[in-house]
Formats: sequence, C-alpha cells, structure tokens
Amino acid sequence: MCRNIRTLFNFDPTATDGEVRAASLQFVRKISGFTKPSLANQEAFDRAVTEVTAAARALVDSLTTTAPSKDRAVEAAKAKARSAQRFGA
Repeated sequence: MCRNIRTLFNFDPTATDGEVRAASLQFVRKISGFTKPSLANQEAFDRAVTEVTAAARALVDSLTTTAPSKDRAVEAAKAKARSAQRFGA
C-alpha cells in the first residue's frame, strides 16, 4: 500500500502539492488500515489527510541541504533499471 510514498525532498523542481498530498494519502491509508473509509469515518480520514499534507509540506519546505538537487527523470530511470534487474523486463 505504501509504494507510492516517495522521497519528496531535494528534487528539482520541488515537490508539487499533488505529490505531497498523494504521499500523505498513502500514509493515512497505511496507518488507518483503510483504502477507502466508510461514510462514518470519511470526515476523520479526510481531515487526517489534510493535516498530514500540511505537516509534510511544512517539513519539505523547511529542510535544507548542501547536496545538489536530484533530477526527477534521472532518478525515475534509475528506479526503472533497478526494477528491470530485480523482476526481469
């Protein structure tokens, strides 16, 4: 369930709000055990996603590093090559 949680810090361009929200949604799904909550839990679930998104955005925006930014396309190609080697292409 958490495979979509990716590192969001130190990329150029910076993580979009959509990427931060997607990671937050996966995190809340994991800790709640719900992929889709019931109507009785929907409000609490949505509130948690909103709060985690805000916290994650604040964290990513406040972190600093002296390392050069990573390129998204290059990192994606590396991940694809690792996957092909691991599972066969």
